[in-house]
Amino acid sequence: MTTERLSGLDASFLYMETPTLHMHVAMTAVFDPSTIRGGYSFRRLRTLIAERVPLAPVFHRRLVEVPFRLGHPIWVDDPDFDIDNHLRRAALPSPGGMHELAEFAADIDSHQLNRDRPLWEMWLVEGLAGGNIALVAKMHHSTIDGVSGAELLGILFDLEPEPEPIDVAVANTDGRIPSDFELVSQALVLRTTRPIEITRMAWRTGQAILGVRRVRQNETAKAALPLSAPRTSINVAISGRRRVAYAATNLADVKRLKNALGTTVNDVVLAMCTGALRRYLESGDELPEIPLVSVVPVSVSPDVAALTGSNKISAMFVQLPTHEADPLERLRLIHDGTRGAKDEHNALGADTLQNWAEHATPNTFALAARLYTRMRLADRHRPIANLVISNVPGPDFPLYLGGAEMLAGFPLGPVMDGMGLNITIMSYRGVLYWGLVSCARAVPRLWDIAAAVPAALDDLLSAAGIEPEPFDIPLQLGPGTPGPVDADRTDEPSTNGSVLSRAAHTTPVSPVT
Repeated sequence: MTTERLSGLDASFLYMETPTLHMHVAMTAVFDPSTIRGGYSFRRLRTLIAERVPLAPVFHRRLVEVPFRLGHPIWVDDPDFDIDNHLRRAALPSPGGMHELAEFAADIDSHQLNRDRPLWEMWLVEGLAGGNIALVAKMHHSTIDGVSGAELLGILFDLEPEPEPIDVAVANTDGRIPSDFELVSQALVLRTTRPIEITRMAWRTGQAILGVRRVRQNETAKAALPLSAPRTSINVAISGRRRVAYAATNLADVKRLKNALGTTVNDVVLAMCTGALRRYLESGDELPEIPLVSVVPVSVSPDVAALTGSNKISAMFVQLPTHEADPLERLRLIHDGTRGAKDEHNALGADTLQNWAEHATPNTFALAARLYTRMRLADRHRPIANLVISNVPGPDFPLYLGGAEMLAGFPLGPVMDGMGLNITIMSYRGVLYWGLVSCARAVPRLWDIAAAVPAALDDLLSAAGIEPEPFDIPLQLGPGTPGPVDADRTDEPSTNGSVLSRAAHTTPVSPVT
């Protein structure tokens, strides 16, 4: 039996989870099955995924809690692993467009993962327009971050339609779960060193804070501060139901902008988010007079190689100047702000978040999260930030799943109490694919934001005097509009065991052709 204790940061994503705050990440990938030799077969794709799953331990491990939560949980190989608990089959209703797929993905995203088995699910979705198929996958944030999630694509996907067979060596396990006595003993041993380590971290953090203060005194551009964000309709205590929307933009145009204006790709992406949010807030007559604030996750794995666990991330707070009417001025302000945020982040230390999370007290953390949600405290104080924006690099070459060529991939991140919107972007073959997730109550017009993303890029190009390049994507994301919002529907997901009651119908996962 292979066991591994969760790092403090990985475990914190478990402690934060509540009935309305779901701490999983997801992805919607669309495939063209016409490239499969012999044609599409659910049975063959099921067999391929079942064969690839043993290549990554994350797919076979499940949680074991330490009694009395004296320490962080541990991962163990699941002796009762069954692929049919994780891989499902579904079909979209007509017309099978991206709006129907987004509604399906939102329904999947509205439900927490079962902690009694490995924390992931995948749905092979048929019935898409044009004969395409989709893979909707979700994994708990305690198992992966954005970078490691992208790396998992290499396990399931291939670089060619007909790759050489892969030898899968399955590790032998004894099928034994550690006893309560073993778990408690290990936790108590770790707790004996906690006071010394906390004292050392407090000293190092104090020195780092002094370094941040020196940076703020010397820099004209400063990072945004938590709890400095204006309140908008996005910033409320969230419900359990989600909405999903998609967008796509030309990566070449983004790079031309950043080269012409001396910024970065991430700066341009943040400026596009700012422009889209400005349009959305203006249309609702709620545009604040001060900048929005976004949490921007930062990967620290190249800088801090000694960090353990699945998540090797930190975060920056960046201002989004939605109050500024000039697109180029917004980009300039963002460029200066992200530079200041990076300087302060480096001064604070990339591993500070990990180190403090390592010593979080599980019972206290989990109780505080549930009280915060139950008492709807996010409605009673200024937002910590307005939203989360994450940009994940992807491959610039085609990927295949069982011979089916991947046409597009839309990453989907979690929304938080008080931050009812998450925008995650992944590049793939010259296209930036945008996955937008919101609390259904906080952002009922999510597709309006998605539609404003390419318009925000057009505004930037026009202001810079740059002609957009011809741009085609292999999917129809518009100009159609989603159906009307049903105001009478509950804000909570269904609890009857079927997560597809609204978006699609399921078929059994028995091996059929």
